[in-house]
Amino acid sequence: MPKSTSTAFAKMGATCAALLLVATGLSACSDPDSAKTETGPGQSADASSPAGGDPESFDVSVIEAQPEVVALVPEAIKESGVLRNGASTDYAPAEFRAADGQTPIGYEVDIVNALAKVMGLNEGTTEHAEFPTIIPALGTKFDIGMSSFTITPERIENTNMVSYSEVGSAYAVAAGNPTNFDPTNICGSTIGVQNGTYQVDLTQALSDECVAEGKDPVEIMPHDLQTDIATKVIGGQYDATFADSTVIGYAVRSSKDELEQIGDVIESEPQGIALAKDDKQLTEAVQAAMQYLMDSGYLDQIMANWGTQDAALTTAEINPSGK
Repeated sequence: MPKSTSTAFAKMGATCAALLLVATGLSACSDPDSAKTETGPGQSADASSPAGGDPESFDVSVIEAQPEVVALVPEAIKESGVLRNGASTDYAPAEFRAADGQTPIGYEVDIVNALAKVMGLNEGTTEHAEFPTIIPALGTKFDIGMSSFTITPERIENTNMVSYSEVGSAYAVAAGNPTNFDPTNICGSTIGVQNGTYQVDLTQALSDECVAEGKDPVEIMPHDLQTDIATKVIGGQYDATFADSTVIGYAVRSSKDELEQIGDVIESEPQGIALAKDDKQLTEAVQAAMQYLMDSGYLDQIMANWGTQDAALTTAEINPSGK
């Protein structure tokens, strides 16, 4: 990676990704503070296409309760039979709304449902809440908050967090990279980005450094919809698109191999499930359930169903200190 790129990354700070809802056309920010695959049990056999809707949700009926995890679940939650999740359902492909405009879908919605099964509960539920209101409602309205929360020291001060994924930024190009786009040297390239996203600012910073070094600037092409950008990249009008790594994975899968990710995921940060700070018992139950999903391969299968398997972690930690 050239010095100019790494310098710009250092300047930009923590990622805040405002992302497309492919199905609904909405966009949002996951953190305001700061390709077909093999199918397994419960996986949808087909992915979405730009015109064909979204992947089917993972079939959690294949997941069985684990007695050692059930033993950790607080009695009040056992009696209710429900694991209640709060999420801002405007962040595809993690959590967003289906074509009916109401039903929450996405890989994190599926994970909540899977956690409930491992914990011996009847169901997991995901209810929409505005992002800043989720953490204050933990322990009262919601049992957990699974809404693409980046794990930060500030959040760990106020909640317990259980890690499960790591998300950064990534590039995608047309299959075969016909324009020979180099993600380590983007000067002079034409790159599509979604309006309002962190990647707009980062690309502009990189372009400014190109100019400062006497190189051609990046031609930044902003759009409201990521699907419009994908069409331009596939058609050869843009060299690449730059977005959240999970959005790139989802776009690649949705394109049915007309797009491919190129280069490494950059500026990645772990994400976690938020729980009330004083609820040690539920925190340990969720951590144990998540570790089971990881060890059994179910987490990978759920993430793969949405094209985001590369973001899955293999160890569920409580309040990790960072990389």
